[in-house]
Amino acid sequence: MKVNVLHVDGCPSLDPLMEVLHDLVAGRGDITLSTTLVSSTQDALRLGFHGSPTILIDGSDPFPWRDRKIGLSCRIYPDGAGRMAGYPMREMLAEALRISP
Repeated sequence: MKVNVLHVDGCPSLDPLMEVLHDLVAGRGDITLSTTLVSSTQDALRLGFHGSPTILIDGSDPFPWRDRKIGLSCRIYPDGAGRMAGYPMREMLAEALRISP
């Protein structure tokens, strides 16, 4: 499984998200993590970038948000308690990766 995190430069959610992802996939040789910097509107359009960070698992966004516009902006995710956060909760990521949190 390939997990790619699309992000803009300086995204405050990137580091904490990557920490959670690294922790979740530790010891899993079947899962690779990578990041891709999105630096232009053209890149955002080409990649289907719906804000930073956007997580792609094998090329698909497991957290689609139909009304979210493509562009260089921050992205928010529901946190399961009725609030929004800068990246998905650990449990949501584990479910998307089909692994135990």
